[in-house]
Amino acid sequence: MGAFLLRRLTYGIFVLLGVLTLVFVLFTILPGDPARMVLGQRADMASVEAIRQELGLNEPLQMQYLHFLNDISPLSFHKNNVKADNWFFEPTKYGTHLVLFQSSSIVFVLKKPYLRKSYQSRRNVTDILAEAFPMTLILASVSMLFAMVAGVLIGVIAAIINSRLVNRLILVFSVLGMSLPSFFAAILFAWIFAYVFADYTGLSMFGSLYEVDDAGRGEVLRLRNLILPAFTLGIRPLAIIVELTRTTLMEVMSQDYIRTAMAKGLSRTRIIGIHALRNALNPVITAVSGWFASLMAGAVFVEYVFDWKGIGVVIVDALEKYDLPVIMGSVLMIAVILILINIVVDILYGFLDPRARIA
Repeated sequence: MGAFLLRRLTYGIFVLLGVLTLVFVLFTILPGDPARMVLGQRADMASVEAIRQELGLNEPLQMQYLHFLNDISPLSFHKNNVKADNWFFEPTKYGTHLVLFQSSSIVFVLKKPYLRKSYQSRRNVTDILAEAFPMTLILASVSMLFAMVAGVLIGVIAAIINSRLVNRLILVFSVLGMSLPSFFAAILFAWIFAYVFADYTGLSMFGSLYEVDDAGRGEVLRLRNLILPAFTLGIRPLAIIVELTRTTLMEVMSQDYIRTAMAKGLSRTRIIGIHALRNALNPVITAVSGWFASLMAGAVFVEYVFDWKGIGVVIVDALEKYDLPVIMGSVLMIAVILILINIVVDILYGFLDPRARIA
């Protein structure tokens, strides 16, 4: 198990490095000047150059990349006795840090990953993401929980009934669910359930998990605002989980050990619930990890439509303002979470199927 975890962590680090490199190069070679976005198009060249120097944008691309890796790495090195106006080589910007080695020219420090500051608001990106990311995580988790519970339940029922009508209905639902774009589904469901039938559902088109109460009680919890975004985001994984559970369970039920269990007189409920379903869930759990990544990406559109105060709104706003530190911080956080989720899924897969531990 130790070697297994080490291999997965090593793969995860290389994947993370590749994603960050791709995003960094993409946003640094695209047309656009973050300094101009900060000061406005009418700013004079002297002010623009001063901001570029402050943000480190006047450095060569490869140096900017190395400085970026140095900031996000837990172990980083810096020039000693640096000037206070040097934006990159200033260990004090990290807050609490531990000096591991120090010489007359170099200092090595152990620190938390530093995601820098927003070009626009000058706030720490960590603080911005700390406010927004929990909302996205709640939305994605509730959506996946809804898709998992409803998808497995419907898939099991469809596999047990196994009629031509049920098979066709499942096929139509899967095709519609997979082909329906998240942004279109969000607009459609918002219009139907929060406008046409708003008097019956009591749902609102816009709103986040916490809202300012009209009665002057400050921010209050609004769980009903979670229903439409979670339902919209969970439609696509629900469709694939239903079809995957039904197909896999039917294949498992035709295996010899299932027929042996039936011949022993075990109840159908016990056979399905303990023996068949456990093996049928292997591909479902594997699919969940990939779909969680899709939920994180799809949440950008869904959050924007429903005005859900999550990472999607932050990313869209950062893209409009060319705020690279916020974009890179968002990508880094999402990538780390997805890599950890994939590792957990691999462990669960190995628990359900011991043969997978050998790989």
